Amino acid sequence: MAAHDFAQESPLIDAAGVAHESARAAPRIVSLVPSLTELLCDLGLGTALVGRTGFCVHPREVVRTIPKVGGTKSVNLARLRELAPTHIIVNIDENEKATVDEIARFVPHVIVTHPLHPRDNVHLYGLLGGIFRREAEAAALVSRFEEAWRETTLKASAFARESVLYLIWKKPWMTVARSTYISAMLAAVGWDTVPEAAAARYPKVALDEVVAEDVRHILLSSEPYRFRQRDVEELKGLLPPHVTVYLIDAEMTSWYGSRAIAGLRYLRDLRRRLSVAAS
Repeated sequence: MAAHDFAQESPLIDAAGVAHESARAAPRIVSLVPSLTELLCDLGLGTALVGRTGFCVHPREVVRTIPKVGGTKSVNLARLRELAPTHIIVNIDENEKATVDEIARFVPHVIVTHPLHPRDNVHLYGLLGGIFRREAEAAALVSRFEEAWRETTLKASAFARESVLYLIWKKPWMTVARSTYISAMLAAVGWDTVPEAAAARYPKVALDEVVAEDVRHILLSSEPYRFRQRDVEELKGLLPPHVTVYLIDAEMTSWYGSRAIAGLRYLRDLRRRLSVAAS
């Protein structure tokens, strides 16, 4: 697909319904979303980044020279003003609305994101690529994503669907609802998260209740709570022997943007390994 076709087929409308124009001058970008900082760099925009959060750690060789403006939910507004950005990238889940509203008073362009499914990355690539005139780079990422998506879903179709519990927190145990991006990533490889229905996006769970739903695997996330091997051993002592417990790299499940390409393949290979081990 030619760059100009890609731009025409991807309206520059963000998750807040705001239509953006392509930047007419060299942008000064601040990213408050770790995975999108990585995506911007993969689009060739590392030199346009003038600010990031302390959680924006990839790619390390690029971000280490970019000033920090606090955390995703604790933005240093005074420091942000000093950097005089023309554009700021935010996310509905990761950044506080009150903070974003305040930022919008002095940053000309606020780009709101909210991917809920792996395939939302296609629009995300086009949105940022179009706004910052990196259409060719965005089109290349779309091609790589589509290849990973085809490979992953094809190979996953060979396995029966299984119920899994994906834990993100301890004391209390917390998981992800099926409306989340993480759950949709897992569903791409045939893993359906439990509980099936939840009022909250990140609900508390009781282990005995979810195990009763024929859970085959419990996946322990590396963020926001960093589960370790001792947690694996603790859970094994609380669960029936047929339930496996596995530490999982959360960047591969929860980081959208360019990381989703590697994430799909990571989950595909993990699904295969656990299925072989259980046979």
